[in-house]
Amino acid sequence: MVQAPGSEALPLFCTLSGRSGDASIPFKIGQPKKQIVPKTVERDFEREYGKLQQLEEQTKRLQKDMKKSTDADLAMSKSAVKISLDLLSNPLCEQDQDFLNMVTALDTAMKRMDAFNQEKVNQIQKTVIEPLKKFGSVFPSLNMAVKRREQALQDYRRLQAKVEKYEEKEKTGPVLAKLHQAREELRPVRDDFEAKNKQLLDEMPRFYNSRLDYFQPSFESLIRAQVVYYSEMHQIFGDLTQQLDQPGHPDEQRERENEARLSELRALSIVADD
Repeated sequence: MVQAPGSEALPLFCTLSGRSGDASIPFKIGQPKKQIVPKTVERDFEREYGKLQQLEEQTKRLQKDMKKSTDADLAMSKSAVKISLDLLSNPLCEQDQDFLNMVTALDTAMKRMDAFNQEKVNQIQKTVIEPLKKFGSVFPSLNMAVKRREQALQDYRRLQAKVEKYEEKEKTGPVLAKLHQAREELRPVRDDFEAKNKQLLDEMPRFYNSRLDYFQPSFESLIRAQVVYYSEMHQIFGDLTQQLDQPGHPDEQRERENEARLSELRALSIVADD
């Protein structure tokens, strides 16, 4: 397939061949009476190109969503590290050794989480996002090839209509000469269109079917990266739980103690209701 980096994606052409609607208007300028491209061929072309347009859109959307996901993951772990650092700078850590130990354990866990999260994001960037980006870079060349095919078809139509015009005239010497010249002009244009059309009809299905072999390793890598990350998170937070849990202090008791302390604070005159 001819490469044309940087060209814009094109919409699906609605008039890729001489359709029945055009054939019914014999005096339309540049439109031949002859059906130069079979309707079945045109339907096949539109179907295959439509599938690739959908694939292009899905690839762009997936790449965008993956980037949003990794950005959100990094923001989450960075925020968690900042929170633990803010807690470490809290004056309570200077006054209460138990609290300092607890926050230090949290800070260590958050930094471990952030490090593993960064590894996961780097892996996803390398094995998923970059391949998506490279795959998407092929579509401008495809769209440019379709545009060239459309231009060749328009030239084919124009010259076929010109040949038909002279074929309908009285066969005088000048008319026959012009008819011969028109047929000579038509031949390479027709051959060019048929070559472009055949190449696209051959290659578009092959390109579409190749998507599975191309993306499967990327998605397998994505799954492995997530499994490794969450396995590590299970270990990190399991270790943190063991450091923070104190025998004889279940969650219900902590909740009652917190409510009692909050009631004492509310009883102070400076926070009492007017």
